[in-house]
Amino acid sequence: MSAEETACPRCAAAEIRSVTTSPVPGVWEVLQCLPCRYMWRTSEPDRRTRRDSYPDSFKLTAEDIANAAEVPAIPALR
Repeated sequence: MSAEETACPRCAAAEIRSVTTSPVPGVWEVLQCLPCRYMWRTSEPDRRTRRDSYPDSFKLTAEDIANAAEVPAIPALR
């Protein structure tokens, strides 16, 4: 991960994990922020991958995350 990818674009947290990589090595990587659960592919545009370009209306703070409603569980497949 590069320095740009060490902070979440949505909440600025540094707890980022790699979820998967492209079949062709080095093309893209899917990253996930552990605190806010945001996921992005490194090949996406800056407005999805860089905090300074991420839309202000979608940015979160640690307080926003702490006060968020519970995320509903995904129902079982039929």
